[in-house]
Amino acid sequence: MREALAGLTVRGRAFLAAGVTAVVCSVLLGQPALTRVGILVLALPLVTAVFLGRSRYRLALVRTVSPQLVAAGQPARVNLTLTNEGRTPSGVLLLEDQVPYVLGTRPRFVLEGIGHGWRRNVTYQVRSDVRGHFEIGPMSVRVSDPFGLVELGRAFRTTVPLVVTPRTVPLPTIPLGGGWTGSGDNRPRAFAAGSAEDVTVREYRQGDDLRRVHWRSSARVGELMVRREEQPWQSRATLFLDNRVRVHRGQGIASSLEAAVSAAASIAVHLSHRGFTVRLVTASGEDSASSWHQRDADLNTGPLLEALAVVKPEPAIQLDTSWLGEQTHGGLTVAVLGSLEPMDVPALRRMQHHTTSALAIALDVDAWATPAQGAGSAAPVLTQQGWRTVTLGPRDRLDTVWQDLGRNTQSPRGGGADAPGGMAMSQPGERPLEPEVTR
Repeated sequence: MREALAGLTVRGRAFLAAGVTAVVCSVLLGQPALTRVGILVLALPLVTAVFLGRSRYRLALVRTVSPQLVAAGQPARVNLTLTNEGRTPSGVLLLEDQVPYVLGTRPRFVLEGIGHGWRRNVTYQVRSDVRGHFEIGPMSVRVSDPFGLVELGRAFRTTVPLVVTPRTVPLPTIPLGGGWTGSGDNRPRAFAAGSAEDVTVREYRQGDDLRRVHWRSSARVGELMVRREEQPWQSRATLFLDNRVRVHRGQGIASSLEAAVSAAASIAVHLSHRGFTVRLVTASGEDSASSWHQRDADLNTGPLLEALAVVKPEPAIQLDTSWLGEQTHGGLTVAVLGSLEPMDVPALRRMQHHTTSALAIALDVDAWATPAQGAGSAAPVLTQQGWRTVTLGPRDRLDTVWQDLGRNTQSPRGGGADAPGGMAMSQPGERPLEPEVTR
């Protein structure tokens, strides 16, 4: 009752004041008829509060978002399923779902006729032009009587995630190097012959196939170890994104950083469907969730897009190259860069040294900057360091720029997956691939 009386609306409080005033005036003026009117007006909000306060209602909410991974600018549908499991009516429901402002205005609904076993489905759409990870919910519910005299507040605490990924564009097929270890279609292939001496192991990473666990080594080391016999023949690609604040210009979705993230997302999707195992590296280093995994192309694309959806401007001054090592030597490296400074040259030289084929898309940040913020393109510096580079401006089409990069790309040194004839060349000292036999 205390909660119900506290939930009196302005109309309900006005009825109370009018009823008390009518009773007092009837006493002072000696009008018994006015007393009955005052008591009726005074009792109406009180009876309503007692009714709602003693109602035994149990509301249940199921919220689903389809799809949970959506590209920027594309709508997603939110479906709400509400049920009343109580045995008494609950009056009128006033629903308001909490939605981040970038997804649009908060949806509000009014539902009536709520009784025992009541069930209702409500849908609405959300859309964001900004990438990121958002939470939809919780939902606030206000139960009201048909006269609007009393409102009781309730809230569902559950939320559902929605990931808005960068915009992507389909890219044309171009010759790609870095296939030292790939088969003709750039897909991993196991040994046709080999012995236990050929097996090397490494630590288990999230996403690895459990069938590749080497139990003898795991028991000896005390942690899960997986076989690496297929790794020298995998088509791997490293996607490097320079997300430092100092190398980009512009604000919001019109900045050069957002253009770089969108380009990186398009390249990640393209390489995954080409059969490459792609990992994402930013200026702050490699994220374990975006490292190389044995996944299907569609399964590999999702984590990459989720990682790119939450990429933030990096305040660091220098590039982190700790992810470079002997185990990462070879393969394909595609870099999406802003402006460069002399201190970045050693890092770029080291990246080029650790790759079979180094490709770069250098953003012309001058086009995003004001005259006082001119920075220049990084293409000349990259070309001097052995990178094959094209320049991307705000008015350029990414698919056209990617096509130009393919024209500038020569055959990778040492052959590879894209070598003539589709034959994969092995590195010196490694066992060559055995030919497959079709039966």
